[in-house]
Amino acid sequence: MGEATPRPHHVVIVGAGFGGLETAFRLSGAAVTITMIDRRNHHLFQPLLYQVATASLATSEIAWPIRHLLRDRPEVTTLFANVNGVDPAGKRVLLDDGGAIAYDTLVLATGARHAYFGHDEWEPFAPGLKTLEDATTLRRRILVAFERAERETDPDRLAALLTFVIIGAGPTGVEMAGTIADMARDTLPPDFRNIDTRKARVVLIEAGPRVLAGFPEDLSAYAQRSLEKLGVEVMLGEAVTECSAEGVIYGGKRLAARTLIWAAGVRASRAAEWLKAPHDRAYRLQVEPDLTVPGHADVFAIGDTTTIKGPDGNPVPGIAPAAKQQGRYVASTIKARLAGKTLLPFRYKHAGSLAQIGKRLAVIDFGKFKLRGTIAWWIWGIAHIYFLIGLRHRLGVALSWLWIYLRDQRPARLITQGSSKVTS
Repeated sequence: MGEATPRPHHVVIVGAGFGGLETAFRLSGAAVTITMIDRRNHHLFQPLLYQVATASLATSEIAWPIRHLLRDRPEVTTLFANVNGVDPAGKRVLLDDGGAIAYDTLVLATGARHAYFGHDEWEPFAPGLKTLEDATTLRRRILVAFERAERETDPDRLAALLTFVIIGAGPTGVEMAGTIADMARDTLPPDFRNIDTRKARVVLIEAGPRVLAGFPEDLSAYAQRSLEKLGVEVMLGEAVTECSAEGVIYGGKRLAARTLIWAAGVRASRAAEWLKAPHDRAYRLQVEPDLTVPGHADVFAIGDTTTIKGPDGNPVPGIAPAAKQQGRYVASTIKARLAGKTLLPFRYKHAGSLAQIGKRLAVIDFGKFKLRGTIAWWIWGIAHIYFLIGLRHRLGVALSWLWIYLRDQRPARLITQGSSKVTS
């Protein structure tokens, strides 16, 4: 009898974000079988999630079914399931329905959620922005606030309805604040009869000393000036101490507001807990130079669920290009191991930081040179369209942005998840 054909090396990837998908794509042609597990059936282009929340884009323009993306890869099995543990001794991924998936190599690309610094009770009042559900929830709250303001006669309640508070002045917070201000100033005024949407207050609160702390100081200062020109009230150096249905308390001051948006921090997935592995305060796994989990050479961790220092000594940022670089490296490492070779440690190459402030306003840091204003805004748009998956989505997003640019109209201004009787 002939010898049995050896079983292909089985790679299990948990999470179909930028890092997980890039790993799967780059393993094409390798002598492996792959199981992709995600608790959602779609890959999400998170950098544009805030544009769904502010009615600029539809959900279908920034998300794609995972099965569709991997349809031409017969060696890849996609599972719609929720992982709740890892058995490293038995080399199994544990599912919440009691099932288990065996692996030879495991790649954890499980991402992160927003963190409330020990105040999880604030989440119902100040939702964050990490999923499509988060985005449509925020879109509903923003649009409903204007709708209720149209019928409100009490001046105090009206002021609260037209006050929008964004907590955290990183890229997401800045982009949300600028876009809401644009919407209130340019898009909505012709649509309402009893209120002047241009009188809406957009308040951006940051505990640190400046907005966009990850950018050079001159770009940070430009971003703040630009936000203030749009009408955004920027509050620096004042931490939020309370969020409620009535508003927010920051720096000892109470501000009545019906719409709060949390953009102040993230907490990694439970991957560190699953493996009882070292982690930082945000529960990001502290990985080895080859992106493996300490003590587990067959387990890689990438993307927002990890922390590792870049060549400059600073942590690799939790952005899509970094996750994709890590995914490419892990795929190359798996291929090298199967060939009996080793690779040099992972080395992050910073491709630049981009943030939109408002229409025709953006900042870009490419390291050796920086851009701001309209030129930066066009480059920001082109870069994001480039990274979208599929021609249809690129065209759709480009046309939506062109329509907003020319007509100040947002094509996705729909209130879903209930009728006017719903209070949240």
